Amino acid sequence: MLGCSGLEVSALGLGCMGMSHGYGPAADKQEMIGLIRTAFEMGVTFFDTAEVYGPYVNEELVGEALAPFKGEAVIATKFGIQIIDGKPLLDARPETIRMSVEGSLRRLGVEAIDLYYLHRVDPNVPVEDVAGAVKTLVEQGKVRHWGLSEAGGETISRAHAVLPLTAIQSEYSMMWRQPEEALLPLLQELGIGFVPFSPLGKGFLTGRFDKSATFGKDDFRSTVPRFLPENLDANQVLVELVRRIATDKGSTPAQIALAWVLAQKPWIVPIPGTTKLHRMKENLGTVEVVLTGEELADLNNALARIAVSGERYSAEYAKAVDK
Repeated sequence: MLGCSGLEVSALGLGCMGMSHGYGPAADKQEMIGLIRTAFEMGVTFFDTAEVYGPYVNEELVGEALAPFKGEAVIATKFGIQIIDGKPLLDARPETIRMSVEGSLRRLGVEAIDLYYLHRVDPNVPVEDVAGAVKTLVEQGKVRHWGLSEAGGETISRAHAVLPLTAIQSEYSMMWRQPEEALLPLLQELGIGFVPFSPLGKGFLTGRFDKSATFGKDDFRSTVPRFLPENLDANQVLVELVRRIATDKGSTPAQIALAWVLAQKPWIVPIPGTTKLHRMKENLGTVEVVLTGEELADLNNALARIAVSGERYSAEYAKAVDK
């Protein structure tokens, strides 16, 4: 249950961005449709996309894949970033929101968007104006719930006062625990759910990358300081910790990383993404992995002694993150 909103979803969602954007060339469309449908058949009811992924084609993919399951699957998409002359531009003006929602509804093939996030906070538009525009969409029956992505505490409180938020989406994993400091307590206080993206540290926590790893220009990680060779090497100590626990539990590193996120709060729903069917099935196996209170405490004590090397975003990209 995402906060106090009444929106119920599966314990794990599926992040669909990487199927057409962000992590290299787009995957085969029919294969991705099959993967999404298999995920639903295995119990996933929560699927995450965005207007800007692709751009636009990811929503079409998700809409086509989930067409047979209308009313059963919960689709989250995002607004607030426009592509102008090939570059992303923050734009959360009410008139742009009204235009964006029509495009998303059409591409997704739905009558209402289950969860509509502001993708990034637009410093040029008061968040109260954004909330007011979304409130009108809710009244019109075009949106059921709304949320914010990568938003700071003050922005969340101001938005929530105008139209109660269902969920906040931000990065959270063993590699990035900053949300524990102020964000999670605020969400607990306000009754808002939390949807962590990159719960596997953009793939790092699976143990697949060492200092020799390379990333193409169309792979977002090629711009991320965390994935520089020296940081990949320095952070292997974290991989070794996760791998050791996975061996003891008879599971995989990815499952331990996801189980750790799930164990934090009952209203946290991570959305690991993948283009590989066997990885998706592996991720879903996490629900069978239980970390006891003692195991979780031991793991957290070990994590506290590890200093993660490298920022999660480039300096340019970090400018779009609301503090």
